Amino acid sequence: MTTAEAVPAGVLAIPAAYKDPEALHAALAAARRDDPVSYVDVEGYTPFWAVTKYADIIKVERAAKTFTNSPRPVLMTTEQDKLQQQVGIDTLIHMDGAKHRQYRAIGVNWFKPSALAALQTRVDTLAKRFVDKLAAAGGECDFVQTVGVDYPLYVIMSLLGIPEDDFAFMLKLTQELVGNDDPELQRGTTDEENMMAMLEMFAYFQKLTEDRRANPTDDLASAIANATVDGAPLDDIQTVSYYAIVATAGHDTTSSSITGGLQALIEHPDQLATLRDNPDLMPTAVEEMIRWVTPVKEFMRTAAEDTELCGKQIKAGDAVLLSYASANRDEDAFDDPFAFDIEREPNKHLAFGHGLHFCLGAPLARMEIGAFFKELLSRLDHIELAGEPQLTATTFVGGLKHLPIRYSLR
Repeated sequence: MTTAEAVPAGVLAIPAAYKDPEALHAALAAARRDDPVSYVDVEGYTPFWAVTKYADIIKVERAAKTFTNSPRPVLMTTEQDKLQQQVGIDTLIHMDGAKHRQYRAIGVNWFKPSALAALQTRVDTLAKRFVDKLAAAGGECDFVQTVGVDYPLYVIMSLLGIPEDDFAFMLKLTQELVGNDDPELQRGTTDEENMMAMLEMFAYFQKLTEDRRANPTDDLASAIANATVDGAPLDDIQTVSYYAIVATAGHDTTSSSITGGLQALIEHPDQLATLRDNPDLMPTAVEEMIRWVTPVKEFMRTAAEDTELCGKQIKAGDAVLLSYASANRDEDAFDDPFAFDIEREPNKHLAFGHGLHFCLGAPLARMEIGAFFKELLSRLDHIELAGEPQLTATTFVGGLKHLPIRYSLR
């Protein structure tokens, strides 16, 4: 065992490292160059292999039988791992093989083009509503707190069918769940306190399940509550786990992409001007924002058998971390990866993962981001930073928690 700083990839086990992207990416560039599959053994964590090259991550993602999501799909401390196992969380990202296919099928139709086309009007309406809110803020605000956290929350909660009166409560819980490494966002200072956010979310969704089974509606919550697998309804843990992954993944990742995307446009005024003058570039701009931010920093896999990767012997049972933050800056995968280029093509980033576990909600995220920036840029005269942006401390999902801006809208 050593300190996290002893090997470049050790930064992946330091939540605060993600608050300093320049230092983080310097360390990850060194890992890609010198030890692209690094063994990380630091206090508080189960030792893991850190995979930092794009091509190697693709290999792991494609070898789903060799590298499984179960039992630990996300990097956590040893104590956090134990607590989650006690609760029995069983989301899509915990599943493999036929089970994953069956449970993914429950929600897949809700994110197909035909379903999203019906949602487009609602998303456009919400985009206008939140740009109006920005205009009403008087020309200066913290964009994250004023717009960034609420807009995608309203979209995903509307899809689920959650009443608007409960949105603030759900925002608090989702931020506490993904922000449990950040002193400003976490529920408390102990793992047990932070676990309470998940238990409260589970209790909320258990009541929602009971309601939707008694009174079915035409929303995603009802589809989940009344779903069957092999002829049997989902049990309580499976049902609330499904709600939880939709609510958290559908909110915080998109929020981070929008807020980080705006910061990138402000800091690259030539790109902002190009996009404002050429709104037809929005699809490629959205992909570049997502690559640039990479809100999901990593996922974990576990070796199901002895194998080899990049010359390293990986034993059955070994934990393997897939660093999407590193892959999306890989010099061998992207031309000039440290340039923010809204016209980048091709842009086969890994922010949504790859293969069987490719993000179910990716089409909705793209729609939300595009709709928001289309509305904003059509009304924007000027925008600049009004203070220092602040990132969350995390090892999993994260982005900006504060983005002070000064602007004028028409």
